[in-house]
Parts: sequence; C-alpha cells; structure tokens
Amino acid sequence: MGWNSHVLSYCPSFHTLAPPKRRKCVCGALFSMGLRMNDDIRAILTSVKTIAVVGWSPKEDRPSHRVAQFLATKGYRVIPVNPGQAGQDVGLSAPVAASLSDIGEKVDMVDIFRRSEEVYGVVEEGLAIGASVIWMQLGIEDARAAALARAQGAKVVMNACPAIEIPRLGL
Repeated sequence: MGWNSHVLSYCPSFHTLAPPKRRKCVCGALFSMGLRMNDDIRAILTSVKTIAVVGWSPKEDRPSHRVAQFLATKGYRVIPVNPGQAGQDVGLSAPVAASLSDIGEKVDMVDIFRRSEEVYGVVEEGLAIGASVIWMQLGIEDARAAALARAQGAKVVMNACPAIEIPRLGL
C-alpha cells in the first residue's frame, strides 16, 4: 500500500522504488509540502502540454511506461524517448523518438527516467530543444544539471513524479 506524508507521496501502481528519504526539490530549493511548492508544481503541470519521457520502456511493468500512459490519459501530448525503440508506434501521442533532438516539435517538459549520473546530458539536450521544464523522477537528482537548467531559465523538479502530483493536487 502507498504512503502519503509531509515528505513525499508514494504510489506503488507507478513506482516500485523504496520511498525516498529526501524532500522534493522544486526549482532548486527544498520545500516541505507547503503552499509554495504546491503552487509551483500546480503551475508547471497546468502550463505544460507536451512531455518527452526520456528513458521510456516498452515493458508495461516499468514506471516509465505506466507514467507515460497516465500522462496521456490526462490529456498531455506524450512523446516517448528510447533509442532502442525508435520509430515504433506504441499508442501514445507520437512514435518513440531516439533522442530529444529527433522529436522535431516543441517540447514543454522533459520527464527523466535515467540514472542520476546520466541526467546532465539529458538536461543539456532538453535545453537545446527549448524545454522550459526539467522533471527528474523519484530517486533522481543532479544539482549541477539543475543549476544549468535554472541558469537557462528552465524550471526544475527533482525526486518527484507527475503521476503522483497530479492526483495529489486534484488536477
């Protein structure tokens, strides 16, 4: 069964990770589950329309697969990114892209399902295509990548999941 506390919501239907030990990081600063963080996340999730899911998996039991499906059911345009699956039509908003630079359309948010040590390169590529939001999934943090994104005007969320935040915020 999932848990919900003042640190972070956890939902086993999307994630099989152990509950994180740190609080969410929004726009580079740690916040408790207070109003400012809720407002920041709500603003992000209500303004973005197109989300690239980097590290998407075709395996239905993987969090990246389930989160992409969830986001699509909520009306977002979801573009899966996985070089090993490039070109396949998987029933989302667009065929799988090999990389962010292969997408060829405006992407508002890059949702990252890659190990923390791989995040910096993904953030560089996301910024190069004009993404205004960098979202690092549960358990994923990279302060250097976050600083780069913020320096270029992007909003950053670390160690959180939009598929958890959307229902938590009633969106």
